[in-house]
Amino acid sequence: MGIDVIKEAMLYEKIGDNKVHCNLCAQSCKIPPGKRGFCGVRENREGQLYTLIYGTVSSEAVDPIEKKPLYHFYPGSYVYSVGSIGCNFRCKHCQNWAISQACLEDAYTMNIPPDELIERAILSRSGSIAWTYNEPTIWHEYTYECAKLAKDAGLATIYVTNGYMTPDALRHIAPYLDAANIDIKAFNEKFYHDVASAKLAPVLEASALAKQLGIHVEITTLIIPGANDSLDELRELSKWVYKSLGPETPLHFTRFHPQYKMQNISPTPVKTMQEACKIATEEGLRYVYMGNVPGSEKNNTFCPNCGKLLIARGFFEIEKYDITPEKTCPKCGEHIPIIGEYAGLKEASDEYGY
Repeated sequence: MGIDVIKEAMLYEKIGDNKVHCNLCAQSCKIPPGKRGFCGVRENREGQLYTLIYGTVSSEAVDPIEKKPLYHFYPGSYVYSVGSIGCNFRCKHCQNWAISQACLEDAYTMNIPPDELIERAILSRSGSIAWTYNEPTIWHEYTYECAKLAKDAGLATIYVTNGYMTPDALRHIAPYLDAANIDIKAFNEKFYHDVASAKLAPVLEASALAKQLGIHVEITTLIIPGANDSLDELRELSKWVYKSLGPETPLHFTRFHPQYKMQNISPTPVKTMQEACKIATEEGLRYVYMGNVPGSEKNNTFCPNCGKLLIARGFFEIEKYDITPEKTCPKCGEHIPIIGEYAGLKEASDEYGY
């Protein structure tokens, strides 16, 4: 419980009068002595900035990688997932508010050194590590050290992130980061200001930069009735993903359910979800998915050329996988952009005679 390990922070500068400027995320905090940044976990101590959560883990689990969601990255595999405390957003609908908005001193946590984290991931028989649950950007010193060790151990590395990081922070970790699911929460600045206490533009910049740096990127947008569900807005979002990230970038539209401070809003109508997927497809995106709608066909992957069902998904699990080892559609030969082998490839090969 509480803080046991602190470490001098990366990516900050001293700016006089013992103040420091944190250059880790787009909140760009200027922090006086004895104070913490917006995230609540980076503190100025006599003119030096420290992270208060190095090795501080609040949550750990072994998840199907599809739960992140990552649908085009080592499908069917398991990922060792860990989270800490704090966030650089204040989302009113946060489903993990108990850790993202927690006071660090009052939170129940455990300390896991980087080498032990890698051991735990290997023992869990996971093929990758994901920093998730709260915002991994503010855990940078720890995730950076862990990611380097993970690469040496042959583990893939993943961020599930709001994308609110500076270009310097992203470039620093990019050589050791394989994939990111980036949450574009809306495509209007008012939503970001009113709901998340942040701005949209830095998220778009980081998303595009991650793609340029060779990180596998998938985008998630939670559609909230009356807040970010305008069909025009969803079309503009889809156009931006097509232009800036490419038509093969997976886009996950997720259905909202009442959470935290937004419990007075009804769940997203399924019709709205269907319209969103239709719009994104019209704008040229080839892999558009619908989350939190059990039984929807839009949870599956179809060949964008011939329409063949390639991957059927149940509740975060793959029920059918019909893509050749060469990553092509077995019917028409269309290339399917999947990173890594399907975890059940041997079984699939036997079944389909590849």
